[in-house]
Amino acid sequence: MILANGILRPDEDLPQVLAGLEEELLTTLAGPILEARTVIGACARLLDRLDRGELDALIAQYATPQLLAELEEYRRFLRPEALEARLALELGGLDGPRPFGRTEAYPLGVLLHVAAGNLDGLPAYTALEGLLTGNLNLVKLPSGDSGLSLALAKLLTDTEPRLAPYLYVFPIPSSDRASLEALARLADGIVTWGGDEAITALRALAPPGCRLIEWGHRLSFAYLSGEASEADLTDLARHILATNGLLCSSCQGIYVDTDQMEDLERFARRFLPILERASRGRPPGQAALSTLHGWEHRLELAADGSPDRVFPGRGCSLTVCPGRALELSPLYGNVWVKALPRRELVRALGPCRGRLQTAGLLCPPAERAELTALLARAGVNRITAPGRMSAPLPGEAHDGEYPLRRYLRAVDIADR
Repeated sequence: MILANGILRPDEDLPQVLAGLEEELLTTLAGPILEARTVIGACARLLDRLDRGELDALIAQYATPQLLAELEEYRRFLRPEALEARLALELGGLDGPRPFGRTEAYPLGVLLHVAAGNLDGLPAYTALEGLLTGNLNLVKLPSGDSGLSLALAKLLTDTEPRLAPYLYVFPIPSSDRASLEALARLADGIVTWGGDEAITALRALAPPGCRLIEWGHRLSFAYLSGEASEADLTDLARHILATNGLLCSSCQGIYVDTDQMEDLERFARRFLPILERASRGRPPGQAALSTLHGWEHRLELAADGSPDRVFPGRGCSLTVCPGRALELSPLYGNVWVKALPRRELVRALGPCRGRLQTAGLLCPPAERAELTALLARAGVNRITAPGRMSAPLPGEAHDGEYPLRRYLRAVDIADR
């Protein structure tokens, strides 16, 4: 289904919707700018409906345990006080930044959001950021989208009809280049959450003068120095199993502050039972994927004659590797373990400086400030406890930048 100006339309109406879209957008752009207060009020009323149980039937359609946990985690950031605090932090308040007396902030105009499919609800989240900055938003849903984002967008426009002309949602596959080009031609900015291939493709689509705003794929890891507590390791294990390595903030592997392979093997023997306990009770499909990915990884290592040593577990595995390169894990509870003494940390992470995101830091309290500063100098943008690697933080940036600022443009207004 397509959401166009508050109305759900069948997919076969796409040519008709695209044909009239430019005129609709120009009409909206010629009118008053959407105020952040309107968006904040709509979110508040939507949360009230959620609290009263009016949306229970809708939630039940998407109610996986992980999704319910994510909803509970994020809902506090959608409350009026949280959104107002964010606007104050990023833009100086509800009325936007005023860096100089003659400069005013205006919306960029029309944003085309191309969201990744690794997190349910991400398309709705990125559209909300566009709405908060007064932009018109064209949202391309990722393939295999669960339908949650479309449902949330429709709820938002039903709750506040004034938002309807500012939000359009399209289930367009990436292979439909003609439709994507039609949307890109209308955009003043393209917001992409995809990987390198998606970003390269969108650069080719972006018309001259269109701002490309990249929230590309990032890599995250845990860093262990000293003896971690059982509780911290349990939190890390739960994070690994909850995210399956699919998020930018997911722990792909564990670096240990050592240069001895024996230390890695000792850690693997200690951590594997903890990881196995965390994997119990997972949905059968995830457990099967873990096993499949684990065996595929072992077969690849055997075929390549790799010196890596695999510690297999039930529904998970650890691979002790002699190298130091930051890379993707085999996913679904299968992660690598590598030696990285702190003196080599900046050098080893150097090739990935532009792609680092989160580090889950496990260390003695007395060493935390030193290691935090070292990780930040290495290019890491988010440093937190191992169990909170994918948890949202109040006032957090996106990959080292405040996103709302990128969705605005400065207009200099001089007196005659």
